[in-house]
Amino acid sequence: MPDLIRVLFVDDHLMVRRGLAAMLSVYDDLELIGETGNAEEAIRLCAELQPDVVLMDLLLPDMDGARATEVIRRQSPAIQVIALTSFEDDELLRRVIQAGAIGYLLKNVGADELVAAIRAAHAGHPTLAPEAMPALLHAVAHAGPPGTELTERERAVLALMVKGMSNAAIAEQLTLSLSTIRTHVSNILAKLGVATRTEAVALAVQRHLVQ
Repeated sequence: MPDLIRVLFVDDHLMVRRGLAAMLSVYDDLELIGETGNAEEAIRLCAELQPDVVLMDLLLPDMDGARATEVIRRQSPAIQVIALTSFEDDELLRRVIQAGAIGYLLKNVGADELVAAIRAAHAGHPTLAPEAMPALLHAVAHAGPPGTELTERERAVLALMVKGMSNAAIAEQLTLSLSTIRTHVSNILAKLGVATRTEAVALAVQRHLVQ
């Protein structure tokens, strides 16, 4: 019997997770060891279970899949991540590849193709959907320096971060929920290509990203 490839699936749609679990169950070399619908839980499960391959949805309710991939890969470099999405998005594609994902597939991929990508990821080989190549090339060609992709709201949050304000204080200042501010901060870190608030603030000051 071949060595089992231990898989963790992250997707906020329960029926999608159930369908994948049923699909993987017919392959003798694959084992679904966990599933979740949010990024924070995925990060925790990766630290606890140490799967071989993570199938990561890019649109999650608490944090986008690119940021979650970055955290997982930083904490556990041996874990390979395959990004899954239902549509092509230049920015998310570029960010998730930069975050260390070894594969990028659209959700309409066939079972055999997905399984082949899981096996390839486990062996350290990348898999990119053909539809992703134009988007990847376009994203790379049009990528500006860090900070140019920040939205107006993200710049406002970053400006308050530079002032040393906590997430709770920023939420009160901008009249937004704490969870929304956390999402903005996660997106800011990812777009700036940094891992901590301190790095984000230093980069913002150095490059005059905010007033």
